[in-house]
Amino acid sequence: MRYIGGKSLLLGAIEQIINKQMPSVYSALDLFAGSGAVSRYFKKKGLRTVTNDFLYFSYVLQQCSIGLNRTPSFRTLGIKDPIRYLNGLRIQDTDFEESQCFIYNNYTPAGECKRMYFQPANGLKIDIIRLTIEKWRMRGLIDDKGYYYLLSSLLQAVPYVANITGVYSAYLKFWDARSYHIMELKKPEIISNGKKNQCLNEDYVQVLDKRCDLLYADPPYNSREYLPNYHILETIARYDYPQLSGVTGMRNYQGQKSAFCRKSTVYDAFETLLRDCRCRYILISYNNEGLISTDQLSRLCEKYACEHTFCLFEYDYRRYKNKIPNSKEGLKEQLYFLKRR
Repeated sequence: MRYIGGKSLLLGAIEQIINKQMPSVYSALDLFAGSGAVSRYFKKKGLRTVTNDFLYFSYVLQQCSIGLNRTPSFRTLGIKDPIRYLNGLRIQDTDFEESQCFIYNNYTPAGECKRMYFQPANGLKIDIIRLTIEKWRMRGLIDDKGYYYLLSSLLQAVPYVANITGVYSAYLKFWDARSYHIMELKKPEIISNGKKNQCLNEDYVQVLDKRCDLLYADPPYNSREYLPNYHILETIARYDYPQLSGVTGMRNYQGQKSAFCRKSTVYDAFETLLRDCRCRYILISYNNEGLISTDQLSRLCEKYACEHTFCLFEYDYRRYKNKIPNSKEGLKEQLYFLKRR
């Protein structure tokens, strides 16, 4: 899944720091899990993995990829291959009405809004699959494990047919070739690490008392909130028929703004993280153009680090928006490491 600030390209650096600085790590907390790239790395490494994100769609993805150690059996459902069944589902095969289909009516040109996030056929397919998964759960035909497995499959399929440049804050005013593809669910990859992993859907301050060997934090770097960029995935995950506003059909997110996205609160947010964390080691992803300066964050880390354990690692990072002026040194991806007092 395409995700702002995804850390797939940084996994090699994270691996090197763990092996060199903290070889005796057996558990890890990913505080801002996002797409789950780092959490999946921790799980594959054999660590007991705890993930957290305040976005519900991220929580759903983690419940599947981190929470599950095996594919659900779906015995109670009585359908041997529910992914194949859902892919072949048509609205005439269901008892749903078009009026129930929120994505079709609000994010395709079939609705009065005329938004072009999805071709009508794909918008309708998203709805009937989502409604079917919910119906199965409400009738007790699938348990929570099966529910998150199927819902994760749907969320992972949506970006491949979305008429966007990468995020959902706006749609293209012409139909991209990708949008004509028929959406197809695929079986999520399930990897077992033999551990009792845990997935949380909380504000970060509610999770800092979790005791793991390592806390990994990848908070927002700038004023760009994550929910507006992924509001449609959040709505598909929740399917709560929210009130929408604006040209792009944004759901209300006023109560979900991050303290890391405001210049006035970012320093205190980092201090809360470092002060209240109960993990032995802390590894923070950031960059040199974030809302808090490198000097400020370094001093904060040193304040809460055991003597001589704080290290700052920097890596050249390709900028995707060429029109933004470069700083003299260029954009640097940073990893702040410390052993906590």
